[in-house]
Amino acid sequence: MNDTNNIGSYDPFSAETLANPGPAHAALVVNEPVHYFPHFDPPFYTLSKYHDVEEALRDIELFSSEHGQGPRYTAPMGMLSNPPQHTFFRNLVQQAFTPKVIQALSGRIERLSHELLDTMTDPSTFELHDDYAAPLPVIVICELLGIPAADRVRFKSWSDAQVAAMGAPDPTQYEGQMMELAEYLMDHITTRRSKLDAGQEIDDDLIARLVKVREHGEGLDNAQVLSVVSQLLVGGNETTTSLITNAVWRLLQDPVRWQTLVNNPDLIDSAIEESLRYDPPVLGLYRTVTRDVELRGVTIPADSKVMLNYSAANRDPEVFEAPNEFRLDRPPQRHLSFGLGVHFCLGTQLARLEARTALSSLLQRYPGLRLLNDGERIAPFFLWGRRRLPVTSASQ
Repeated sequence: MNDTNNIGSYDPFSAETLANPGPAHAALVVNEPVHYFPHFDPPFYTLSKYHDVEEALRDIELFSSEHGQGPRYTAPMGMLSNPPQHTFFRNLVQQAFTPKVIQALSGRIERLSHELLDTMTDPSTFELHDDYAAPLPVIVICELLGIPAADRVRFKSWSDAQVAAMGAPDPTQYEGQMMELAEYLMDHITTRRSKLDAGQEIDDDLIARLVKVREHGEGLDNAQVLSVVSQLLVGGNETTTSLITNAVWRLLQDPVRWQTLVNNPDLIDSAIEESLRYDPPVLGLYRTVTRDVELRGVTIPADSKVMLNYSAANRDPEVFEAPNEFRLDRPPQRHLSFGLGVHFCLGTQLARLEARTALSSLLQRYPGLRLLNDGERIAPFFLWGRRRLPVTSASQ
């Protein structure tokens, strides 16, 4: 049976779902585990059961990334392609993005977190997103890439446009900004390449490493380096910001949760993992099926876009006890918020490090922090974070 004539009640673009996708995704798991949504170009299916999403993430031949991991069809690109191209790119990038490199950033990230808190105009009442959660990962990724401090504001704006274009009804409105970003990054890449070819010393930043790195004598050309840097930019910026805002938001919604962490900072890692499960910054990514697939009585035609809904899978009651509750004491379980298999997020450890440091600094400096209101969400429908989150440490 094909469900194209019965699309059910789920609408990923409805005001209600956009404002609070968790309940809608939880309902999908139970009521419509394979859902068809025709009101997007192109139409797409959604998988929501944990084991269905898990299997699709592992089966890269059937659920292919060759047409991009966004809702629209795009050309194969770097690490988002399938092996062997993906393996080549990933092996090269991992050489420039090792756990040792990430761990070496720990002290710098801690200093940055305190510097941002020190320089707030009014430390008693501030905008958590703009003043803290957004600048921290932007500075970190800019420093990793070797982007000058003077260009960070433009860099953040370009990055936001790149993310917004992925899920916008009309992505052409962002073409100008995306072209500016590509030209800016290409200038950095070609400058480093020219110095390297001339035998000159170049700084040991991430762009330089990507220009220099080799596997079996083969490296990346300028366009390929640009592709990798663009992908790292999104992963090292918007999603980490959302992880921080989502975690703080849920903790402050219940003052008991916040106070529990103030009293027991060893629970910070548990809070981060529960935030990732309950409020994944990436609600889901897309694959394209390479042949007809029948799943749970629904036939998904070949070449269809399919959203692998991490948020819904993380609320599957067959896997998680009381999945719609945010619990600091939840036993360790594998959520799917960073993906799985060959496309598992390369920036996972950096994101966790930045979130852990950001949350730890806030708990130390502002044990009496509280929400002023719930702010507002970011725009892209398949991403989830707070675009605004006003907080205060002033006495009530």
